[in-house]
Amino acid sequence: MAAIDGLPPLREVIAAHGLSAKKSLGQNFLLDLNLTAKIARLAGDLRQSDVLEVGPGPGGLTRGLLSEGARKVLAVEKDERCLPALAEIAAAYPGRLEVINGDALDVDLRGRLTPPIRIAANLPYNVGTELLVRWLTPKDWPPFWESLTLMFQREVAERIVAKPGDDAYGRLAILSQWRADPAIALTLPPDAFTPPPKVHSSVVHLKALPAPRFPANAATLNRVVAAGFNQRRKMLRSSLKGLGPGIEGKLEEAGIAPTARAEEIGLERWCALARVMDGGPA
Repeated sequence: MAAIDGLPPLREVIAAHGLSAKKSLGQNFLLDLNLTAKIARLAGDLRQSDVLEVGPGPGGLTRGLLSEGARKVLAVEKDERCLPALAEIAAAYPGRLEVINGDALDVDLRGRLTPPIRIAANLPYNVGTELLVRWLTPKDWPPFWESLTLMFQREVAERIVAKPGDDAYGRLAILSQWRADPAIALTLPPDAFTPPPKVHSSVVHLKALPAPRFPANAATLNRVVAAGFNQRRKMLRSSLKGLGPGIEGKLEEAGIAPTARAEEIGLERWCALARVMDGGPA
């Protein structure tokens, strides 16, 4: 494994600091620095960008991002055991790495990053989907980030890029494709990680669109889609009846057959239904 900087190999860092991965924190460390640098490059040209990284662990991807020229990396790490290893990286890249010890679901990032901002992370498995949904559903759009380059279990990655009719198609695909261009950029086998997870992992790159593909209220769209896919095998006239009276008429107004199922409906029609639910034209 070739070095990407003058710091020790990650296996030595983990041994020196006693950083065995914790299942409770969803940790699986990627130790090949050539791979972490490759993932950093998938995030694009970082030389004029600040980068938010969640769950850096011993700092493999952190080092990749910095070696690829990131203007600044803000790393949010919940595991205090990792802080000394990250401090060594900060010392090797003066003024370019800031580490916050905290939970990414709770940390206030305002004022800590300067646009343009990219997010790149080997996300802890137990919070990855929740963080993605938060980044895709801010109150205002465009968001604070330009792109997301995120590692997920391959099953989750396939849900992000799925199309109508696919088994993986659902709420996550609609939220991701409504406001961003997602694509699977890289897939890694379990033995790329320590400890190896039970499944393959994939890096998904999502580029924020300047505006949603179709107009809709974000909260309404999320509510309608969630109701539809919570009972995905039922006809929509049944799965959506809890949203209020007259759902069959609203479905028809949106150009959706009441007998259709959620997995058959494309993004444009879901957005039309959200507009109708808000009292507007389809």
